[in-house]
Amino acid sequence: MSEWDIKKLQILRTLSERGTVTATAGALRMTPSAVSQQLSNLAKQLGVPLLEAHGRRVRLTDAAHLVLRHAEAVFAQLERADAELAAYAHGEAGEVRVGAFSTAVPALVVPAVRALRSAAPGISVRVREAEAAEAYELLAAGEVDVALSLAVQAPAPSDADTRFTRESLVADPLDVALPVDHALAAAEGLRLADLAGEPWIFGGSGPWSEITRAACEGAGFTPEQAHSASGWTAILAMVEAGMGVALVPRMAAVRRDGVVMRGLSADRPRRHVVAAVRKGAAGGVAVARVLAELRTAGAAVAP
Repeated sequence: MSEWDIKKLQILRTLSERGTVTATAGALRMTPSAVSQQLSNLAKQLGVPLLEAHGRRVRLTDAAHLVLRHAEAVFAQLERADAELAAYAHGEAGEVRVGAFSTAVPALVVPAVRALRSAAPGISVRVREAEAAEAYELLAAGEVDVALSLAVQAPAPSDADTRFTRESLVADPLDVALPVDHALAAAEGLRLADLAGEPWIFGGSGPWSEITRAACEGAGFTPEQAHSASGWTAILAMVEAGMGVALVPRMAAVRRDGVVMRGLSADRPRRHVVAAVRKGAAGGVAVARVLAELRTAGAAVAP
């Protein structure tokens, strides 16, 4: 039987994710020569070549991809074992590290932490604000236990990614932010299509640009981007000044006297917030309890 070395398999997995020996070494706090040596040893142990030259770099062989397919099942089983051992040793106790994007922290994570303080005081939550790409890197590296992101964000893994288990937390409604003196501020039955001729404010690139454009195109028009901003404070300040209108997720809305937030009677665009854990970890008592409280918080956002 081949000799399987978990630490060396983790190095191979990280190389598959990061693409280069140098990036792998940086992620694992090793030297590039140590990474190469460990992978060379793993190839000898398994009796198959794992790397091949590709220009100035290396790439994984077909055998390496086969090894990783089986290794993912091993990693998932180890996560389940860790979860069961923690439950056996500590019961409903332990620390859960959560990586979450900025608007999810006050809307979802903070209410979950408050609920846990009274319902499960043995469970502590450590929060780390991180956008999707970083949150999933932290999750894969074992530096957070739960990662919150938007389902549409390109860095977020798909449901087919065997490293993680994902679940939907909330379909966050997108409301329209209008200047308080706008002609449609009090209109009944407001539809997104009614704002087709308005100047729009949204990010120049990234997920929020994609969400705004997709919602407007779904309503039958392409939004005219009058101004670009990525922070909600800046966007709402420009709306208040009458510089344009914007779609704002309900989780991110902050009251401003000069801004009216209007729900849409039709079209009803939403952004989908998801939570991810490493495959096999969702069965852990502490992680499962945190996920349950996050779902409860999500239900309060969009009942």
